[in-house]
Amino acid sequence: MQNAGYGEFAEAYDALTFNVPYDELAEYYRRILRSLSDGKKLLDLGCGTGNLTVRLADMGFQVIGQDASEEMLTIASGKSDKVRWMRRDMTKTRLTSPADMIISTLDSINHLKSAEDISECFKRASENLKPGGAFVFDVNTVYKHRKVLGNNTFVYDLGYVYCVWQNEFCPSDNGVNIELDMFFEKGKTYTRSYESFREIALSEEEYRRRLEQAGFEVVNVWEYPTFSKPTERSEKLLISAKKR
Repeated sequence: MQNAGYGEFAEAYDALTFNVPYDELAEYYRRILRSLSDGKKLLDLGCGTGNLTVRLADMGFQVIGQDASEEMLTIASGKSDKVRWMRRDMTKTRLTSPADMIISTLDSINHLKSAEDISECFKRASENLKPGGAFVFDVNTVYKHRKVLGNNTFVYDLGYVYCVWQNEFCPSDNGVNIELDMFFEKGKTYTRSYESFREIALSEEEYRRRLEQAGFEVVNVWEYPTFSKPTERSEKLLISAKKR
């Protein structure tokens, strides 16, 4: 999850993603990665609290989990000693030796601040991959930002945390400003926490163009998490590319 200021949101993140099928998604990514590379060294950009990261490590990959949020990494590091954890922004990635594969999951790319930052992330990914290395990531689509997240409000009551999630859509960059009011149960009382962040979305054509500019060849674009071609109403894309 690419944001250095998530604070107490990190504490609630695993609860708020309780319905994410992590085991199935780890297998989905494993299949895609193995179709592109037989290497082992894998960098997970924007790894958040590490739920997919640790599963991929358990599958035999030599994984580095990278995130800009100290709070997210603190939680992630308690889940596995197989993963090397690294605090760094996705636009400033620097490995001592190149990886065979790089992934970015759960729409972490959308959390970058601008289209220029997305291009910079792609460039850093290319620099930190071996020739022929694979870069695989999923992103929310423009359709999802406009029609699903939009200007909507969502409420989650998860026992120890109650969250009001409010969105504001920004047509200029297909972005969504997100405000979270969270109430954490502390014994017989609740403490309130507020977090805000935003996501942006690019068209499939823009992702392709920026990947090519960064030195990648796009291999496949699928509707996430399937192996089917996306439609105009697809809410997420899975994009795989190889470094030229």
